[in-house]
Amino acid sequence: MSTKLSVAVVGIGKIARDQHLPAIAASPAFELAATVSRREGVAGVANFGSIEELLDSPLKVDAVALCTPPQGRHGLARLALDRGRHVMLEKPPGATVSEVRDLSALAEKRGVTLFATWHSRFAPAVEAARAWLAGRALRSVRIVWKEDVRHWHPGQEWIWEPGGLGVFDPGINALSIATRILPEPFFLTSGSLSYPANREAPIAASLVFATGAGLPIAAEFDWRQTGPQSWDIEVATDAGILRLREGGSRFEVDGVETECGPEAEYPRLYDRFARLIRDGARSDVDLAPLRHVADAFLASRRVTVEPFD
Repeated sequence: MSTKLSVAVVGIGKIARDQHLPAIAASPAFELAATVSRREGVAGVANFGSIEELLDSPLKVDAVALCTPPQGRHGLARLALDRGRHVMLEKPPGATVSEVRDLSALAEKRGVTLFATWHSRFAPAVEAARAWLAGRALRSVRIVWKEDVRHWHPGQEWIWEPGGLGVFDPGINALSIATRILPEPFFLTSGSLSYPANREAPIAASLVFATGAGLPIAAEFDWRQTGPQSWDIEVATDAGILRLREGGSRFEVDGVETECGPEAEYPRLYDRFARLIRDGARSDVDLAPLRHVADAFLASRRVTVEPFD
């Protein structure tokens, strides 16, 4: 008999096929028991048309990984948690902060694990950067996260709708790293969001943050980048300039790079999920990155730019 935890993947889109399914296939802790998709599932694995059909079936499922767009995910997660299943939430964990807080309370009530994932925190150089910054005097932080939406999100209209986050879909990855590696909390002081005239979500954002001690943090997010993509965080300190490059994959100080190991973000997510479940159904729900995005929508100036198709 298998000692692995059985997991169902709900929403078989690009992120599920590119990341979740390969990570589960390689996992020593999980096995794929089912998929939920109105379209095609995975060959050789039971597929259900809805999460209700899955939960009503006799199939043994210990956990579900929700890979659907954030809009509407709250109801799916509540159904799974209420039926005693552990739940992994693809980032962003929900369309609003309040939704995720509700899920966290329900997971605690039902005695199951809720894991709100931030995959970029599991990039190979993030923990090395966090350790290097600890105890050093920080002078400034600069975040540049620019990519081509047509390449990374082809045909995904949900990202342009309310709750889809727009450019914050990738930008929240940068915020998830910053909130992990910086030793102090930080707060939005000003911002500008650029909305295409024909869209309901921003295509670019320029944000200024500061810590309580006054450390300046500038962030630039843009979905119109062509050519080389930029996923970089630079921290000036009293001991040199730290650069996290390529989304947290590479780490250097004053141009000298340190080897931090191979890419394995999603395998590490599933390892973490398994540990949470087996350590007494603990949850891991850090809302700091989502709160920063909510603050940006709340307190930034809106700028209308050319339509985007």
